[in-house]
Amino acid sequence: MPRRTVSVPHPNGDTTPSNFGEKDPLNSNGDPHTGAPEKKVELRKKVTLLRGISIIIGTIIGAGIFISPKGILKNSGSVGMSLVVWIACGILSLFGALSYAELGTCIKKSGGHYTYILEAFGPQVAFVRLWVDMIAIRPAGLAVIALAFGRYILEPIFMPCGVPEIAIKLATTIGITMVMYLNSMSVSWTARIQIFLTFSKLLAIAIIIVPGLYQLFKGETKNFENAFEVNTVDLSGLPLAFYSGMYAYAGWFYLNFVTEEVENPERTMPLAICISMVIVMICYTMTNVAYYTVMSAEELLASDAVAVTFAEKLMGNFSVAVPVFVALSCFGSMNGCLFAISRMFYVASREGQLPEVLSMIHIRRHTPLPAVIVLYPITLLILFLGDIYSLLNFMSFLRWLFIGVAVVGLIYLRYTRPDMPRPFKVPIFIPVVFSFTCFFMVFLSLYSDPINTGIGFAISLTGIPAYFIFIHFERKPKWFQKLSDSVNRSLQIILEVVPTEH
Repeated sequence: MPRRTVSVPHPNGDTTPSNFGEKDPLNSNGDPHTGAPEKKVELRKKVTLLRGISIIIGTIIGAGIFISPKGILKNSGSVGMSLVVWIACGILSLFGALSYAELGTCIKKSGGHYTYILEAFGPQVAFVRLWVDMIAIRPAGLAVIALAFGRYILEPIFMPCGVPEIAIKLATTIGITMVMYLNSMSVSWTARIQIFLTFSKLLAIAIIIVPGLYQLFKGETKNFENAFEVNTVDLSGLPLAFYSGMYAYAGWFYLNFVTEEVENPERTMPLAICISMVIVMICYTMTNVAYYTVMSAEELLASDAVAVTFAEKLMGNFSVAVPVFVALSCFGSMNGCLFAISRMFYVASREGQLPEVLSMIHIRRHTPLPAVIVLYPITLLILFLGDIYSLLNFMSFLRWLFIGVAVVGLIYLRYTRPDMPRPFKVPIFIPVVFSFTCFFMVFLSLYSDPINTGIGFAISLTGIPAYFIFIHFERKPKWFQKLSDSVNRSLQIILEVVPTEH
């Protein structure tokens, strides 16, 4: 009886006959040329302790410390209160990071906030979080960091003049494109470059801290006189000061987005999180003290680029190098952020809440290519709209609302699933204090910034009808299913991606 042959699609896109019952050299367990075992198409465990620390520090220390001092001082009202806000935000972020360390070691899935809300409260709440992330929080976050990159990278070229806005946005677009390309090409190179950029930004911080402390020891303390004047403190502005500070610390949760790629996550995640947060808190506090040894509150508020103004006053011509360091720092923050959030879209697609193609891996690069590039068009759209501080306040409100929900999920799981293995467990008061503070800040923001808060709530609520239309109703029209399948197939061929092998 003759063997039956069918056409089998090969990885190179060709369709050739394959005999059932015979070994296909392309689909067997060995390379047809070398005889070596064929590697599975999957995301591999390539995140070590050093790489984990570099992802957290490299993402936290981005634009925040160079932009946010202005926002914090303006909204807190005095030098002393601004330093209190920096320290308080550091402690609060540490509480949140410790809570996420527990979540990451007991729920060993990538995806961060999305995964934890899904486990605790089910697919409806998780989808609302995902929806807001995709259409607002993540594109806005990338746009804010990228705008800082664009401004600082062009600063030395245009000194002493200001940088034109269109030039900043063009440089920003180039920066976003480079980060997207890097993350699409290689996980290993993304991690190596992240380590290099992390050391670069710590060097940039040291260039500010060391001369600043030298000035302090010389007796330059006039800007710290009357630092805690009560009559200048604006209580209604404090939530916005906290938003600016929390934005500067944001990034402690990004390692939780790549849990499945972390080596020995039970040990690596808590260690990486704790080491990173201590380093960042010390760096941030010392940097702000250094700023105030050279600049008065009025000078700091008048500056568009605080770190550059500091360097001009203290270092003269060497100040040209500071914007380059800051731009590298912002690039590292973009790189770490995109590396992490692409895994959330990858996991959401795997859970059936995003198009199937987003959970596919490139056949040679082993990167989640579709999940990496999905934010590109939305980010560019947001980039050419709006003001950086409006984006910052709008994004912070949404981010902390849902992080508070995720940490409430930790408390909820303690009672509903007490037998769940928890290799790392924090005292219950830590997630209670953290989640309460998140919701308190959100509540106060209704008074301090009702317009941005209202926009945030409105965008969140659009996730409810979106869930029922795209996810809940399984009997979709045939034309819609055919279109969806056709788009998925076409993108799979164009991008050379396949489902993960288990």
